[in-house]
Order: sequence, then structure tokens, then C-alpha cells
Amino acid sequence: MLQVQNINVSYGSIHAIHDVSLEVHEGEIVSLIGANGAGKTTILHTISGLKRPDSGSIVLEGHDLVKTDPPKILTLGMAHVPEGRRVFQRLTVQENLELGAYILKDKDQIQELMAEVYRRFPRLDERRKQLAGTLSGGEQQMLATGRAMMTGAKMILMDEPSMGLSPLLVKDIFRIIEDLNDQGKTILLVEQNAKMALSIADRAYVLETGKIVMSGDAHDLLEDDKVRKAYLGA
Repeated sequence: MLQVQNINVSYGSIHAIHDVSLEVHEGEIVSLIGANGAGKTTILHTISGLKRPDSGSIVLEGHDLVKTDPPKILTLGMAHVPEGRRVFQRLTVQENLELGAYILKDKDQIQELMAEVYRRFPRLDERRKQLAGTLSGGEQQMLATGRAMMTGAKMILMDEPSMGLSPLLVKDIFRIIEDLNDQGKTILLVEQNAKMALSIADRAYVLETGKIVMSGDAHDLLEDDKVRKAYLGA
């Protein structure tokens, strides 16, 4: 579904991403783990068009994303839940969700998606007229995820969904990710909580200083001594 081949990304003179290749098959959860500053968010930004690579290719179901404008990428079936939620704080929950559906024209489809978001996130339904900026961190993460669902995308990029949340809410968020996958969504998950990320993923990549240093079945990586020592505190 998604093929990333040998991308290099720089910020001025700083070479941040070095020849990174990865792939995500339809229906999978693929986790990208690594320490803070390893380049995980940069890779997601590059895939979704917020950052252009210096070289390499990114292909989504036959579409060359490197040559595609970011707004157009959304219409190809990919949505991005950014790090830090990035909800529109002065708009209501309902208005945030409606903005997620701005590329859709079918009103019935929009209503179906809205109903699904509220069914999955009852707390958002209870707060649909509340300003997004007054929500808790967990509720804002739910809203950011719901906004991505409103695009109707088949693939969702999720950047650090557990950041700043209590352990109980972290479990809720990862359960939601699994539910979305069960409904047919393909997920590329960037996450510092390596144990949780590997526990729900099909496959995973380990990133260090802008380079992929390990990859494979997520369960195997979860049991790998090097990964356990470096990322799982074992």
C-alpha cells in the first residue's frame, strides 16, 4: 500500500534522515519506534507532504507522493494525526470534526462518519458544542483521531498518540487504534512507548539517528534483547 524507498531529508545543513526505506501493507499496523530526536516525526511529515525529501521515493497505491501537493495527498486516502493533537482550540468539537470532512461532498457519507466518530468516542458526543481547547489531553487526542476518521481515509499516520496521557488513557488510545485496524484502517504508528507500540503492531522498524537499524515482526522485536535493553527498560 505504501512504499518508502531510500528517502533522505535535511534541515539546512543537517542531514536528518539517511536512506530510510519502509513499507506498509494494506490492513497492517506498522510501528516506527526510536528515541526522542531519532527522526520519527520527520519521516511522517515527509510521507504526508509537510516536508519534501532531498531524494528517494514515496508511493501510495501507485501515486507518487513526492510530486503530489499535500492537500491532494489527503484525497488519495491518507490522513495524519499529528504530534501534540493540533486541534483547532477555538472551534467546537463538532466544528473540528466537520473540518476533517472538508474534502468530502457526499452529505450522507459525512453524517455516517460523524455518527461513527461519536459512537466510538462517546465523550466527544457529550462535548460536541464544547471548545476543543477546553478538552483534556486524552479528549483532544480522541478529537484529533476522530478528525482523521472524518476524511474517510484508508490509511492513518499517527504521531505519538500516547504523549502526555495517563497510563489508563494510553491503554484506551491503543485499544482505539486496534479497533480502527479491525475496521479495515491501515495504520503507520510513530510512538516512543515502544512496548505498547510493538504489542499491537504486525511489523515494526527501529530508528536511530535518522537510520533504520532493525526491522521485522513486531513480536520478535518485542522479545529481542537489544530492543528490550534500549527501549523497554529490560
